Amino acid sequence: MKIDWEALGSVFGVSLVVTVGLVALFTLGIMGLSRQERATAQGDSAALAVTGAYACFAACAAAVAYGIYLIVA
Repeated sequence: MKIDWEALGSVFGVSLVVTVGLVALFTLGIMGLSRQERATAQGDSAALAVTGAYACFAACAAAVAYGIYLIVA
């Protein structure tokens, strides 16, 4: 039995980059929602923060759905 270390390293690297990217994207979404709460408390409008937060969450959901598609297909 021979282990293809190059392929294993490639899968590890891609998994690490995608995981860190998704966590960063989700964190940006949470930060956008917290800015919306802060702006609401101060009486300001935070439509851009909410839109950005929802876009971040939608991108996370799309990445997860694509991952599930790759596994199931």
